Parts: sequence; structure tokens; C-alpha cells
Amino acid sequence: MNLSTPLVSVCITAYNQEKYIAQAIESVLTQQTSFDVELVVGDDGSTDRTGEICREYAAKYPDRIRLVTSPGNVGMRANYRRTFDACRGKYVAYLDGDDWWTDPQKLELQVELMESDPGCGMCCTAAIDYYQATGERKPYPPERYTDFDRLLLRTTVANCTTLARRELIAVYYAEVRPEEHPEWQTDDWPMWLWFAAKSRIRFIDRPTAAHRRLPESVSHTPSHVKRIAFRDSLMGISLWFDAHYGTGRNRFRILRERSGVALWVLSWEGTVGEYAARWRKDICACPRLLLCPEGPGLLVKKILFRRKK
Repeated sequence: MNLSTPLVSVCITAYNQEKYIAQAIESVLTQQTSFDVELVVGDDGSTDRTGEICREYAAKYPDRIRLVTSPGNVGMRANYRRTFDACRGKYVAYLDGDDWWTDPQKLELQVELMESDPGCGMCCTAAIDYYQATGERKPYPPERYTDFDRLLLRTTVANCTTLARRELIAVYYAEVRPEEHPEWQTDDWPMWLWFAAKSRIRFIDRPTAAHRRLPESVSHTPSHVKRIAFRDSLMGISLWFDAHYGTGRNRFRILRERSGVALWVLSWEGTVGEYAARWRKDICACPRLLLCPEGPGLLVKKILFRRKK
């Protein structure tokens, strides 16, 4: 394999994932392709054995794997960006260090589609959600949205299933400048919204990857306060993209979705006071929400059927 001219670069970012990183790397190495593939691994100064494992793989496969790292932690966003910058392929596939690919034909299928459709900026596939605590597996995503307006409300793109044109990812970084938005708690949601707004996303209805759901992470946590904060961040991203690429036509839908999810969570968890404070805050931001039935409806549910602690 000629590492100097890869058609596809696989971008893996990792931090303290010693239990999972080998599975992620192996799932890339076992891809069956008719073209050259390079694997670029960005280890963000892990304090466990993640870096050691990555170095062992890079030494074993010097013609296939390159390691991007530094003595200290640079943070999720900077690590994500520097690992992408090191990618040299025409296409870039993303894979988080705790996820893995389940189909050895994943890259072959996606490149074939992209090569046949120059107007397609990014493609993705179906995946499975793997719940680490229980071993349960569920299809992801249940919906199949690829258009801008619907993706604003709910992402159906699993990061571990994506393949995108490198030149367009570079334009995204130059145009959106996500490093100027520390309030965004994720890097993949804004990227795929940009692709939906500026090019075309195509979906392959075939599961090729597993998205590992851990008991405690940024997006999945037992803390209802943290879950709401993460969801609020996602909807904040959607509001920004709707204002810049959708002329604000979806603003009320996004605000209603943001409020509805928060109130639903608070109708099961938290106190009545927390619920009332959040509802009041949302109405102050958008008085039209007072006319929506979920606000009073979920409050009645909470008062009448709240679970005992």
C-alpha cells in the first residue's frame, strides 16, 4: 500500500480509551478496498495506555498508520482539527476511538457512491448503538434524515459512519470557524449541518459501524442537568445554522424542540421548581411557546404522576 497517495484517510480521535482503541484501529485495518487507505490517529495526550497502544500499532504498520499527538492535552476541538489537517486523502472517514466498524466493505461501498455522484459532499450509513453497560444493541438512527431542515431538529448521522470530501471539510472549517464557538459541545453536528446546507448528503441503508454508548459521556450521562445542557448546546448549534444558512425560517421549531425536550426530561426528573423555572425561561425567550400544549401538559403530568425518590 502506498501511504503517500491514499484515496481515503481515516481520522480517529482518542482520549483515555485504552479499552476500546485497539478495536477501532483493527476495524480500519480489516477494511477490504481496491484503493489506498491511510489511518491517522490523534491521541490527545491520554493519561492511560491509549497512547502506548497507538504507538504500538503505528510501529507495526508504518506504511498504513500515522500518529498525531503532543505531550499534553489540547482539547477535543483542537485534536479533532489537527487530526483532520494531517489527513491527505481525497475523502476523509471519521471514527471515534471508542466506536468501531462492523462491515469490511464500508469504505468500498461509500467511495463507489461518492465517485459516481460528484454533487454528493458526504455519505453515511446505518449503524448500531451498542450499550456498553448491558451489551444491548439497537439500530441507529431510527430515522433517515439527510435534509437540512429536519437535521436541524434531530441528527440521524452517526459520526462513525461518515465519509466526506476532504476539500469540502476544509471549506467548512474556513467558513464556519467552529473554534470560535466554545459553547458547542460537539464537533460533528455542525459539520453535517453545513454539508446538508451546502452540498448533498446521501444515506446507505446498511449498518457498517457500531456506536458505543457509555454510561458516562458528554452526550450520555445519568445527570439530567448535564443531559439538558448538552441538548441545549445542540439546539444552539441549530439556531446558529438556521440563522446563517436557513434565513431563520426554522427558529420557532428549534426553540420549541429545545424547550419540549428539556421539559420532558424535567417532567420525570428534577423538582417542580426546576420545571417551572425552565418553562418560564423558555417563554421569556419566545412568548409564542406559551401557546404550545406541552408546557402545561407536562407540568400536570409531573405534579400528578411524579415518581417517588
